[in-house]
Amino acid sequence: MLTILLIEDDAGDAFLVEELLAGSPEPTKIIWARTLAESRERLTDDVHCVVVDLSLPDASGLEALRQVLTIAPDTAVLVLTGLNDAHMGVEAVAAGAQDYLIKQDVDDRLLGRAISYAIERKRADLTQRKLAEAQHRSSENARLERGLLPVPMLRDEQTRETLLHQARYLPGRRQALLAGDFWDTVQTQDGAVHVVIGDVCGHGPDEAALGAALRIAWRTLVLAGHTGNELLVTLETVLKHERKSPEIFTTMCTVTIDPELRNAQLHVVGHPPPLFVRGGVRGGVLDLVPGTPSGPPLGIFSDVEWTTIDLPLGEDWSMLLYTDGLIEATVGGGPDLLGTEGLIRLIREQGEIDLDRIITAVQEMHENALNDDLAAVMVGRRRQ
Repeated sequence: MLTILLIEDDAGDAFLVEELLAGSPEPTKIIWARTLAESRERLTDDVHCVVVDLSLPDASGLEALRQVLTIAPDTAVLVLTGLNDAHMGVEAVAAGAQDYLIKQDVDDRLLGRAISYAIERKRADLTQRKLAEAQHRSSENARLERGLLPVPMLRDEQTRETLLHQARYLPGRRQALLAGDFWDTVQTQDGAVHVVIGDVCGHGPDEAALGAALRIAWRTLVLAGHTGNELLVTLETVLKHERKSPEIFTTMCTVTIDPELRNAQLHVVGHPPPLFVRGGVRGGVLDLVPGTPSGPPLGIFSDVEWTTIDLPLGEDWSMLLYTDGLIEATVGGGPDLLGTEGLIRLIREQGEIDLDRIITAVQEMHENALNDDLAAVMVGRRRQ
């Protein structure tokens, strides 16, 4: 049933509108209000269209229309007035009315058609407005997410020339820029280079927000001079206060490389072990970093001490840190996963650690091979 709120102080005109709509193909219910004040009490969510006169006891002209538009912003509004003023009609439509009709020119077919058109135009306007709002929110969300993505902080020009650094980040959520996986690279004033990669369990905006919070907390702590267990304990405190559920945990791998880029200390916190190459992929050593993991993920146990892994790097080396989205990529279209052995084999075939080539090769294995969040960072020392 079509519900019309008629705001009209003249009983004769109100009766005329009822008569004109009586023969409408669609059953019509008319709610009659004599004043704007009365219309506020009778306007409900069931009303499809408001038909308003512009000569009312408590408001007149465009002011009456503006008040109606204020109290019924999501409802079609049609002006039905005795004022035969073309200029007024243009202003009424410009102010927000869907149509402007003159009482003496209206018949049953014209009024019924005008109400139907007004309702459809209003529905289209609301749809367009919601679409614009959704696009605006999407744009703002994208700007926010881009602002939370890391920018490597390498202070020293010599380090920038000597250090190989490559990072890739692929959120699994559709049209998202940010995920629960996170990474960052920071050089402190003493020249040491710090790298982190982490993975918040679960998928969705809450996990993405938590990952961003942990990354920013890690960067802040590193710049303040904190490392090792002290840093990890503080990050675990942040995690426990920021997570939405006590079941949420985070795996993480941190690397601190000395200013000469020849030695590193790692903490592998329930995270996939990094791959390490010394002396080149072809003739050197390519394997998982030994001695991993350092201990369990953050957020599961209390009073944990994580073991420090000392790793001599040498002159010619590279290291790949990654989240499980890479090694859990499906291969061959079946249930088989790439795994660390498959990743090592892939790097041997390519002869180097190149993230773009690795990701492309994995994607070519199967259409939906990468179905999880993925973060990867490669660091190394350029050959002199």
